Amino acid sequence: MKSLPYFSRGEVIRGFGRGSKELGIPTANFADSVVDNLPADIGTGIYYGWACVGNGDVYKMVMSIGWNPYYKNTKKSMETHVIHTFKEDFYGEILSVVLVGYIRPERTYNSLEALIAAINNDIDEAKMKLELPEHLKLRDDNFFTSPSSALPPNSASTSQTILNGH
Repeated sequence: MKSLPYFSRGEVIRGFGRGSKELGIPTANFADSVVDNLPADIGTGIYYGWACVGNGDVYKMVMSIGWNPYYKNTKKSMETHVIHTFKEDFYGEILSVVLVGYIRPERTYNSLEALIAAINNDIDEAKMKLELPEHLKLRDDNFFTSPSSALPPNSASTSQTILNGH
């Protein structure tokens, strides 16, 4: 995947309402305009990287890109689980992410428990891989400290940046 690392930024919108409630694993969702601007070589699957809400701290994250076969989604989504406990929801905030690496393809599961176990395994793998020096350095990329309004559309710090899909 030559597009990795991939930098993206957009407003957090309401998703399907199942991450926190059904899975116990809250996710932040991007608008379709951000999803539609993904490079062609970033296919569906589970990725790991770094995420920052607003001007806050940068945390490890895992992201599902695709149709989530277990739920049979009809539209492609980018669902980010930031590996941090937030006190409250952050709908309407700007989420900045950098996709660093790929974990696995999307797949369906025979039960909700099996899906939750797979997600927890993805989280563990992301935590471990993000400790590698080549991945740690991206946590401090100037992409996370630049105000979103200061970056013109399609600017780059290391890779392409999408600002609300423009």
